[in-house]
Amino acid sequence: MTDSSDSSVSSSSPDPNRCRVIGVLDDGVASLGATALAHLRTADVVIGGARTLALFGPELRADCVRRDLTGHLAQVPEWIREARERHQRCVVLATGDPLCHGIAPYLASRLCIEALEILPNLSTLQLACARLGLAWQDARIVSVHARDAGEWQTGAPPSHGLYALAQALRAHDRLLVLTSPDNTPARIARLLLAEGLGDAFAMAVAENLLQPGERVHAQLTVQEAASGTFAPLNVVVLWRLQPRPDPVLLGLPDGAFHQRQPDKGLITKQEVRAVSLARLQLRRDSTVWDIGAGSGSVGLEAARLCTAGHVYAIEKNEGDHAIAGRNHAAFGVSNYSLFHGRAPEGLDAWPDPDAVFIGGSGGELAGLIGLILGRLRTGGHLVMNFVTLENLATATAALAAAADTDPALQWDVLQLQAARSRPILHMHRMAAENPVWIVCASREESQT
Repeated sequence: MTDSSDSSVSSSSPDPNRCRVIGVLDDGVASLGATALAHLRTADVVIGGARTLALFGPELRADCVRRDLTGHLAQVPEWIREARERHQRCVVLATGDPLCHGIAPYLASRLCIEALEILPNLSTLQLACARLGLAWQDARIVSVHARDAGEWQTGAPPSHGLYALAQALRAHDRLLVLTSPDNTPARIARLLLAEGLGDAFAMAVAENLLQPGERVHAQLTVQEAASGTFAPLNVVVLWRLQPRPDPVLLGLPDGAFHQRQPDKGLITKQEVRAVSLARLQLRRDSTVWDIGAGSGSVGLEAARLCTAGHVYAIEKNEGDHAIAGRNHAAFGVSNYSLFHGRAPEGLDAWPDPDAVFIGGSGGELAGLIGLILGRLRTGGHLVMNFVTLENLATATAALAAAADTDPALQWDVLQLQAARSRPILHMHRMAAENPVWIVCASREESQT
């Protein structure tokens, strides 16, 4: 290791027995420079995927030890350590640039960086953009090159293998996607359709780059790609055809939401919603619970604010659940999961929250507060809205009892009384809205 006072990697006296991580492409030897090819031909141990080892097999020494890393990624660092301890020349073959969604960062995190020498090649993403004549310096790179993620469903949680892609589609105009045999271009196209983005993007697929069967589908519609069949080795390029929306993030008017008809209801009014969201103290990556979602107004505005977080919402009334679903579809967010049920059922499957909003409790208020306080992360906030004295009394009693045993728990009550102007003849009068109690609780972070 280098001296801790010097964070730069020394090149004056490199470790002579470093493992070479060499980026290769599917045209084989033609993709390698003289230095990389010399390391490959003199290696004692070569590690790579089965297909790559077969491609470069003729260049390897007859007595070279060949290790197939397919399904054995966790063993690769130990294979490298063993080779270095035996003073064997070791090479790892990686596709394209090993530092771009490749194996090099994984190895560097498990071996000291001086144990490796990276010899990068062109990324297949660069090659695809070159074939299309498309500038890529401002593109977002996303990898779905992993195990079978399954088909995308609207409202899928962050654990879904296509979640990062769904989020990136909302935030970027140009995307380069590394696929896999399971997570295909067609599956990506179906994700776009499910998210209502079928007309917003054009799509290109580059297959078998640098191989005899190379083919580039330069401009596909999402609908065409959704039913297409493509070679297993491919990359996807996506670019916007429609301007990316620039929505209001906070304080939407009540009329922007679908509501129960003919009598509008079960929506947290704009003024109360703004104060409640402020008291939730949301961060960009907050995990939020919305219990008693109603129309979904609070949770959906929270989703827009928490662009790197996720909102989990639950509503017991079937009709209101459907309305919240319509609002979800209209809002264009992919970090919102809506469930039909009565809390606390299902909450044990949700990750611990940073912020919780209760707009309705289904008669389980005291128990729900206890459950939430037990799950709320340190520094998290609970915000509840009430219009009845009975629910207010239940909530404050539960919080007072909890604070007796938890000195870090702080709580307070705010009464919000808003009045809105209404026309009367050629003038205006003020019409009072119902008063709302906003009950807030938080577990403060330790100051030590």
